[in-house]
Amino acid sequence: MWKAFWRGRSPTEGCSSSPWSCSGAASPSRWTARGSFRPDVAAAGTGRPPVIGRSPRESEMMQNANAGHAASGLEWARAVWHRRKWPALVAFVAVLAATVGVTGNLPNVYESAATVLVEHQQAPKSIAGAPADNGGDAWLRVSELETWLRTIIQHVLSRSQLSDLITRFDLYPDVRRTAGMDAAVERMRRDVRFQFKGVRQPTGDDATIAFSLSYRGRDPGTAARVANALAVLYVEENSKIRQQQTAGTAEFLRAQLDGAQRDLEQQEQRIAEFKVRHNGELPEQQAANLAALGALNQQLIVNIQRRDTLARQRLEIPGVAGDTISARLAKLHQQLADLRAKYTDQYPEVVRVKEEISALERHVASDGGRRAAGEDATGGPLVKDPAVESELAALRTDEQGLRGQIAAYQQRIENTPVIGQELSQLTRDYTAATELYQTLLQRYEGAQLEERMGQRMQGDQFRILDPAVASRVPVAPKRFLLRLIGLLLAAGAAVGAAHLAEIADTSFHGLDDLRAFTSVPVLASIPPIITAADLVRRRRRAGLTVLAAALGVAAIAGALSHLAHSNAALINLLAGGGM
Repeated sequence: MWKAFWRGRSPTEGCSSSPWSCSGAASPSRWTARGSFRPDVAAAGTGRPPVIGRSPRESEMMQNANAGHAASGLEWARAVWHRRKWPALVAFVAVLAATVGVTGNLPNVYESAATVLVEHQQAPKSIAGAPADNGGDAWLRVSELETWLRTIIQHVLSRSQLSDLITRFDLYPDVRRTAGMDAAVERMRRDVRFQFKGVRQPTGDDATIAFSLSYRGRDPGTAARVANALAVLYVEENSKIRQQQTAGTAEFLRAQLDGAQRDLEQQEQRIAEFKVRHNGELPEQQAANLAALGALNQQLIVNIQRRDTLARQRLEIPGVAGDTISARLAKLHQQLADLRAKYTDQYPEVVRVKEEISALERHVASDGGRRAAGEDATGGPLVKDPAVESELAALRTDEQGLRGQIAAYQQRIENTPVIGQELSQLTRDYTAATELYQTLLQRYEGAQLEERMGQRMQGDQFRILDPAVASRVPVAPKRFLLRLIGLLLAAGAAVGAAHLAEIADTSFHGLDDLRAFTSVPVLASIPPIITAADLVRRRRRAGLTVLAAALGVAAIAGALSHLAHSNAALINLLAGGGM
């Protein structure tokens, strides 16, 4: 160490006693390397004065100090390490000891896994009534199976199931004692792992898929027994749920089938009542109605012609006019029948023909009344023949009956389109009810067959392929990785401690630091004088420091070791999620 002297400020200003110190009186005068005052130098102008009485050794030291500005970063690091090695070593050892203590006291975590094989059972096509899965359906099959497996795992991980396993194998006694059974159940859910292993065979009818159930625990034997118990429970839950679903499906389909049958019977009754209520107006009866209407019109024409003939005979006049009217009426009735076969009564041509027929019939009726009053066309008396009068009365009665029948058939034909629409709606409802009934009947028969077979059609059977065995090698904690991380953290802590100590120290440690702080030229540097008493004090201080650091490191390591051994959260974190 050296003592430095410079001009322009107090030698003690901005300096510390270690490792560098400044000495001399506070004076703006010049100082020599030996500390003697030179007035002649003080009066020598304002430029940098030459140092008086400088020895060759001192000149060499000054040159070396000036060359310090070009020191490399490595040299600076070495200097910092030389000054701050003890804080850095203490931080390094403390972090490393804590890491070793924590990782060494973490309990071993063992994992055991049982492999369960899923055998896809394809029911015979003649029974199932469904084609085999093709390549495109294989993806859907795997997706459905994954959903089914996850459904069962929810049943297995239920509170009732896990609490029974915890009680049977005496798991998590500390957790149950401090936090209760619910906390132990949640802890076990984290320790149970489910891994799906799908192996598809796209060209075959069967799909084979396996999955593993694993459990993590501190005891390898207990972990294996719990994993096997979980696998057995999984297989049993699958069989139980399958049976419940099969029985429930059959009962559900039976209820649906009964409802569909009642609905089908109601639809049949509605159609039967509708046909009885609208007999003669049904679409399938329209052709017969048209034929009957045509026949009635022909009968009406014949009746009118016969009546006109008898009227002419009774009057003994030529029947030219009567024959013309009768022929015209017959032609119009035939034309009306043809039009109604093609159009409705609102069609303009049908309306015109009906009006013309009505006008001619009114004319015939008025002419017949005049003749019935005993007058001819000229107003003379008529000679009545009883036979002719009787036949005319019968013809008039028949005409009224024919007209009534014609009107009835015309009304039926007019109502047929509306009745047809209503019947079509009833028929569609009946067809839908029939299809639903047939579908439910087939599904119900299939469900009954499945129930008798004791398995779900195209269902899956679970079989334990590889039971869990006790593992000899723990899966956690990863001590090597944790200690490597601790080593890196210890190195970082050492660097950080050295850096903090360097920042906290405001003293000068060399000529470069001094020159960087002030522009006042340094005249000389003097090394410190260390006595034997100083060495004794330093050694005593170093020993006490090492002892205190060792005790502190030991206390920290012991506390963290105890924390690692008893803290479940820390074990879960450092053991990779298990235990």
